[in-house]
Amino acid sequence: MKNLTEGNITEAVIKAIEGTKEPRAKEVMSSLIRHLHAFVKEVQLTQDEWEAAIEYLYDTGQISGPTRNEFVLTSDTLGISSLVDIINSNPDGGTEASVLGPFYIEGSKMVEIGTNLIGDSEGEPTVVSGIVRTFGGEPIEGAVIDLWQTAANGLYENQDPDQPENNLRCRMLTDKDGYYQFTTIKPVSYKVPTDGPVGRMLDLQGRHAWRPSHLHYKVSADGHRNLITEVFYEGDEYIDEDSVFGVRESLAIPYNLITSKEEAEKFGVSSPFYRVKFDFELEAL
Repeated sequence: MKNLTEGNITEAVIKAIEGTKEPRAKEVMSSLIRHLHAFVKEVQLTQDEWEAAIEYLYDTGQISGPTRNEFVLTSDTLGISSLVDIINSNPDGGTEASVLGPFYIEGSKMVEIGTNLIGDSEGEPTVVSGIVRTFGGEPIEGAVIDLWQTAANGLYENQDPDQPENNLRCRMLTDKDGYYQFTTIKPVSYKVPTDGPVGRMLDLQGRHAWRPSHLHYKVSADGHRNLITEVFYEGDEYIDEDSVFGVRESLAIPYNLITSKEEAEKFGVSSPFYRVKFDFELEAL
């Protein structure tokens, strides 16, 4: 089309993608184009600002790799990841979803129920357990609990070359009662990486990079929708100002301090230790 103007260029681009065969892809891309064009018009984007945005995307790709996804972190810190979770949550209940984060690894080691993950990690021993159920309350046998967390230094295993492979991450299967249990260290609050484009963006926005302490979970079972979520310590100082907007009230729970040596011996940990219980409800397909 000749004679493109601010008034007609959007429709020209929409017309150019009319041949998109997949209806949903056409719907999404058409809407994306309209909203991006409307944004550019609304803020009267300058050439320098456009170049800065392109540089941000380029740098995001350059710093991303098998152990770090800066695109996911961008989505997280802009609240987009959480918005997608909220939109796709089941209104009829079940465990609420939360962000996957940029440090998930497929295929973590499979361990037995009751495994102690602490190894050489420093931190306060914490015994975590719960039950995976259906919406109707029936236990789900053989559900896969995939979990991961940071070490006491606030870094995930795939961020820190000094940590052994699979440190503080694993998978396990629930038993016939839907039960899972593992021993780990009490999670700590930490900063999302600020040595890349996301760090520059947070500085520009005058925001901190802290996340409240949490455990990541991916829970799956045959015949049920996969659940990606996080479980937070309700007393964390950053519980109300998570830099990636992942906290939900139902996912913030107490960590109970146990001082009994007898209880500690039952779980093979030193006293005192923390006890945490959290159940998951999965939606049937």
